[in-house]
Amino acid sequence: MSTNKIIFKNGLLIYSCIVAFFLLMKVLGLDNVSELRFLNFLFVFYGVNRAIKQNIDLNEQESYFNNFYVGFGSSVIGIALTIIGLIVYVGFIDPNFMSVLENSSFWGKELSLEMVVFALSIEGTASSVMCSFILMQYYKNYKSTSSILT
Repeated sequence: MSTNKIIFKNGLLIYSCIVAFFLLMKVLGLDNVSELRFLNFLFVFYGVNRAIKQNIDLNEQESYFNNFYVGFGSSVIGIALTIIGLIVYVGFIDPNFMSVLENSSFWGKELSLEMVVFALSIEGTASSVMCSFILMQYYKNYKSTSSILT
């Protein structure tokens, strides 16, 4: 499987997990609990882990920087799609969601959509780098089971 296909596939997985989680929070009436939003990190971590493992197993790629690139690329795509989804959600579906963000202790008052997008971009990039780096500390010594069996 090509590297780009792994990146986009896992980026879409991260995005769909985050969207499903937010929809579940909305259905259960938990969208006001800002602490639950920190669970997004787990979805990013899962997607990055899956992307790196697929790149090692399917492409037999052992290059540290190539695998870091695959993990980072997957998470950046997932987070970029999530930010686009937030823009669409606030712009067309529920403009009152900005007041939910303002009432949380995390964001503060008098928010604009541009400020939220900027903050999520910075936070998303930082979590992408962190997840990729943390996982690469494990995978730098990981040997693919497919190459051991052949």
